Amino acid sequence: MVNEIIKLPAVRLREEIAKGNISPTEVVETFAKRIRQVEEKINAFVTLMVEQAYDKAKRVKGGKLFGVPIAVKDNILTYGVKTTCSSKMLENFVAPYDATVSERIKKEGAIIIGKTNMDEFAMGSSTEYSAFGPTKNPWDLERVPGGSSGGSAAAVASLMAPLSLGSDTGGSIRQPASFCGVIGLKPTYGRVSRYGLVAFASSLDQIGPFGRYTEDVALLLEVISGKDPKDSTCADKPVPNFVEEIKKPIKGLKAGIPKEIFDLGLGGEVREIFENWLEKLKTQGVELKTVELPMLKYAIPTYYVIATSEASSNLARYDGVRYGYRTPKYKDLTEMYTKTRDEGFGSEVKRRIMLGTFALSTGYYDAYYLKAKKIQRLLYKDFARVFKEVDVILTPTTPTPAFKFGEKLNNPIDMYLSDIFTVSVNLAGLPAVSVPIGLTANNLPVGGQVIGKPWEETTILTVAYNWEEISQFPSWFPNI
Repeated sequence: MVNEIIKLPAVRLREEIAKGNISPTEVVETFAKRIRQVEEKINAFVTLMVEQAYDKAKRVKGGKLFGVPIAVKDNILTYGVKTTCSSKMLENFVAPYDATVSERIKKEGAIIIGKTNMDEFAMGSSTEYSAFGPTKNPWDLERVPGGSSGGSAAAVASLMAPLSLGSDTGGSIRQPASFCGVIGLKPTYGRVSRYGLVAFASSLDQIGPFGRYTEDVALLLEVISGKDPKDSTCADKPVPNFVEEIKKPIKGLKAGIPKEIFDLGLGGEVREIFENWLEKLKTQGVELKTVELPMLKYAIPTYYVIATSEASSNLARYDGVRYGYRTPKYKDLTEMYTKTRDEGFGSEVKRRIMLGTFALSTGYYDAYYLKAKKIQRLLYKDFARVFKEVDVILTPTTPTPAFKFGEKLNNPIDMYLSDIFTVSVNLAGLPAVSVPIGLTANNLPVGGQVIGKPWEETTILTVAYNWEEISQFPSWFPNI
């Protein structure tokens, strides 16, 4: 029975609970047992909330996520529970209120089972930059799960939760989804409220769902989407009935393949799996067309100028005065500031603060930040032009499968290039989903990315749903 419950889609789990075939407490107990079995190997969680989950399971009455356990990335506030951002700086910070997404999933009957590990302050592509140790990839414990939402992806992939929430600034949902063999969706900027999300780069951050089934991802997206008066960047757009609208055929859909992707470090095995995916989509009636995105090659440098600039500004608030870590020994205010930030932040966060501060400094602002913003606009225009010809754009999610621990730590640029196909989506504010499209010879998942027009999450999820129907990828499980 344990294996049956943990493998059920969230939509089925909800139905079985509503029918009275299983109780929410049974569901929590089943997932708690699974966590006890594998969490020590994976380290997907910073804070487990099993006792609170039992308590909620006894009281939950209904809703779209009735009794469904959910793991939440540890940069999303959850009232009364630690939100650490996997940093020493916030190691003991207890959230005084719920993020809007936390509030919405609770209202719909979801049960938060734990807060997941991540790269510190969401800065990283491997979850190696966590103050609480790295998360392991369930498919190969010697490899990274991706980042920064590595814990959320690994929790779903290893069947410790049917659904999870992550945040995506430059690929931090889609890249770990690809590495861990699950679905990860980054919504259109403004689709989901950022209120209660600890900011990395405010103009790029977006919260989104992970799941093993497309319907589950669509359901969670439906719950967390919609206008929020607490977030001025959250758009007043109607929320579609995603779960029902994605079940349409994709025959006649026009898909663009950017010719530039084949010149951007695409690994041979990933290329072969990607091309095989395209051929299978053609059998479903998808029309493929080669398109050009000439500004794509500038996406990584553009992203890292803009993201680090915003990060240096956002992280200025961690000064040891109001909340968070404060150094125990200091002589004066200046020393308290400097020692607090030196001891509280990890190496990658410090690197990005320094890069961003430099890019915003007098004499360099025009040369770096202003120029990056201009290229960002040109990249958006590239996408807008291509979307006049096609309905979606298809790329691999990452140029390679999951890499081994330590492989890229000494070369930050190499690490940053693992997001080469994802950062452009954030820069243009578009929606995109990563779906599992194949396994390498040594059994590592590879993801394919479906990029959509603004507000057309339904279209990209329809592609994912149809692909799931012919590939049966939810039946791919890591041997753990």
